[in-house]
Amino acid sequence: MEYDYIITGGGCAGLSLAVRLQRSARLRDKKILIVDRERKTRNDRTWCFWERAPDLFEPVVYSRWQQLFFHSEDFSQQLNIAPYTYKMIRGIDFYTFCYQELEHSPNVTFAYGELERIVNHPSSATVIAGGRTFHGKYVFNSIHTIQLDKPNLAPKHHYLMQHFKGWFVRTEEPFFNQASATLMDFRVSQRHGTTFMYVLPLSDREALMEYTLFTQQLLPQEAYTEALRDYATNWLKLPNYQVLDEEFGIIPMTDYAFDSPEGRIIPLGTAGGQTKASSGYTFRYIQKHTADIVHQLEANGTPFRSVPFTHRRFALYDATLLRILAQNKLKGEEVFTRLFMRGDPQRVLKFLDNETNFLEEIHVMWRLPQLPFAKAALQEILK
Repeated sequence: MEYDYIITGGGCAGLSLAVRLQRSARLRDKKILIVDRERKTRNDRTWCFWERAPDLFEPVVYSRWQQLFFHSEDFSQQLNIAPYTYKMIRGIDFYTFCYQELEHSPNVTFAYGELERIVNHPSSATVIAGGRTFHGKYVFNSIHTIQLDKPNLAPKHHYLMQHFKGWFVRTEEPFFNQASATLMDFRVSQRHGTTFMYVLPLSDREALMEYTLFTQQLLPQEAYTEALRDYATNWLKLPNYQVLDEEFGIIPMTDYAFDSPEGRIIPLGTAGGQTKASSGYTFRYIQKHTADIVHQLEANGTPFRSVPFTHRRFALYDATLLRILAQNKLKGEEVFTRLFMRGDPQRVLKFLDNETNFLEEIHVMWRLPQLPFAKAALQEILK
């Protein structure tokens, strides 16, 4: 079966690209195939991100905040991040939105089955999934091949996992201030490494609270549960609450070079390096990447573009911080406290979005301990 574009993996990256292709006046007549293991029917994850202006998926934003708390042992402050807004999207809302648009599009087809193989050809690529064979001019693949908790990487690469367990909780009486969220609270034990809680109020009675670590090893499941229970009781002092649901996830934080475009196969999402190595944020990077792919297809007929120099610059910054954290040169609590304690959170968020210019980056990095970061950066340049 012949298609213009085949998308393997129907998660955030694959569905984002499909919707953007379908919204394009120049590309909406292209035949698109989306291959996934199965149709997504569960609320299996939550995406959080910040942005200045509404984008494609604004209709499914579940909650939003322009006031964020940051807490550490030495510093606590409410940050006004306007004109940025911190946003949360639930997985099930995102999937439903995409399916409703794509399944009513006559040029879009879904095929369900285990991906077996993707093969490059000079002017096309072949996908074998669920015992069926499909051919496309380009394949956009978001299915990564490394095992997230036990990657087999070269010694020169740094690898941490952002792993987390979250509880959706409800109290009997009004308790939460829905106007403010907690971005990072480091006032929890740091014995495992960089560890913090964040709390996203969804109403005056409901919130998502998440226990998050940047480390090289996972914890036993009961350790995450114990930490959440302790924080709810001793820090938030939640009265008479119940756990409505929970989530668990692992996000790679690494300078490992994920798959690059090869022939007719273009990687997407985490598999394409769209997870921010130093923070684990992914959603906005996926949106920028898929929007750029559509722009290139509209303008040039191909999805390829040259990698800008700024990409190399931010890759160095990310690798430097990973070296600092992985080798325990500084505590993550100290690094993030230094970033946020001197005001101007908007510039920090812009920096974490890889959108600052060099002078702005100097301003942000000047807040950090100079000698450890200078040594780590030099080691990254020379490795």
